[in-house]
Amino acid sequence: MKTPLAAMANVNLKLLHTFMLVGEHGSFREAAERAHRSQSAVSTQIRQLEEQLGVALFHRTTRRVSLTVEGAQLLECARRAVQEMELGLRKIQESADIQRGRIALACSPTIAGTRLARVLAAFERDYPGVQVFVRELSSEAMFECVRQREVDFAFGPVVETGEFHFETILEDPLYALVPKRFAGSATKAIALPTLARMPLLLLDKASALRRLFEGALRSHDLDFSSRYQFTQVQSLISMARAGLGAAILPRVALPEGEDDAALPLRIVNPPLVRELAVITLRGQALSPAAARMVQLLRQLMGDRG
Repeated sequence: MKTPLAAMANVNLKLLHTFMLVGEHGSFREAAERAHRSQSAVSTQIRQLEEQLGVALFHRTTRRVSLTVEGAQLLECARRAVQEMELGLRKIQESADIQRGRIALACSPTIAGTRLARVLAAFERDYPGVQVFVRELSSEAMFECVRQREVDFAFGPVVETGEFHFETILEDPLYALVPKRFAGSATKAIALPTLARMPLLLLDKASALRRLFEGALRSHDLDFSSRYQFTQVQSLISMARAGLGAAILPRVALPEGEDDAALPLRIVNPPLVRELAVITLRGQALSPAAARMVQLLRQLMGDRG
């Protein structure tokens, strides 16, 4: 008599697959249809498996097919084995995918110019075989890219919409970079009503930051004057340093170090904060490589360095 291990040595995956089809559907005919084989071929494979194991796996009658006790045990073990194999194959595939592949992401200019480089550098060190493509876009264009699936995900501002999923990574307070001739006695903060009385330097209307700031002004019945608007934060900083007005900036975009011409003042009364998030379509699943990039965003984006 064969030992269990000796019997299993002759069992191949094809026989187990056929056995699972019969066992799960309780029918040789349906198993044959799903396997795209003849019913007699399926019956032959089951008999071959039973002979190899030395036990009957099914009770057969003219009307129905049912599992024996041994058959039920084998079906349970086979299901577990298939699940483990699928899990192992998935891990292997994910490991291969993350070593080679392609990621496309969209990012707001303020983040691309300040925080993104260290994330990309860390990713490239770990996964040099993955190609990464970055699109630096305004919020409106960014959302359209996500909507059209032109990118795997975006990193930008949270807005009120049910179309996208937002995973907030960073809270970014708004500041005013105020020429010293306008700042008066202020050293660290400036109230929104006081700020509204100054000439303001703003990003263009396509930016979510502009909409956030104007919404705050409207909610407090405040008017403002702005002769200039720009698409790049660096332009706002240059204009503020030249004394042309107070530039409205997120904290991540503030120039480092002391500035002889302008002071960075936190906007208060009320404080204004934008949320920055990983943006995907609702229900969208990321590739392993893109998921790893998002993990690095979580780890590194919140640090000031």
